[in-house]
Amino acid sequence: MQEKKEEDLQQALNKLAEVGIDEVGRGAVFGPIFSAVVVLTEKNKIILKQFGVTDSKKLSPKKRKLLLPKILLLSSDYGIGQSSVREIDKLGIRAATELSMIRALKKLKKKPFELIIDGPLLLRPWHGIQKNIVSGDSKFISIGSASILAKVSRDNLMERLEKKYSGYLIFKNKGYGTKEHLSFIEKNGITNLHRKSFLKKSNLV
Repeated sequence: MQEKKEEDLQQALNKLAEVGIDEVGRGAVFGPIFSAVVVLTEKNKIILKQFGVTDSKKLSPKKRKLLLPKILLLSSDYGIGQSSVREIDKLGIRAATELSMIRALKKLKKKPFELIIDGPLLLRPWHGIQKNIVSGDSKFISIGSASILAKVSRDNLMERLEKKYSGYLIFKNKGYGTKEHLSFIEKNGITNLHRKSFLKKSNLV
């Protein structure tokens, strides 16, 4: 009986919490895709909104880095997952994105009652209640927080990879296929961290 009460209480608490998930790096031509999930109470959502949490793309790198410790401190739980370039090329971008999201969700202490996902696509491997919100990173603080966590984590990796993969300005373009980056690929060739399935479209493979 006690276990049932605790389970009911946990379900009630789960319903009160907002659980948002987002990915970063889907459109890049270099490096893995990152996903992050953030669990927030109503109170902490309000606090983070006052701090300026929104879609990571609308914030400067400096602002994102300032917000990250606040998000980690105020989240009830969070998780980060990624999918490798090899997985992206083998499975396709949608399945690889889902894999990175599932890996992030597996880091949570408890399975969420409901998941709010940025964008129009369902998370097909997830067996639970989920809602898709287009431009959700601007509408829900939990998704905005997840987008910042994923973005800062991925950008930090790109800056570290610059040392190993110099000659492509990875620290600047963060692995996205800018004109400059594509011209460096033509000049220097592709690395093992370039997504061959993406670069085929540009006739660079």
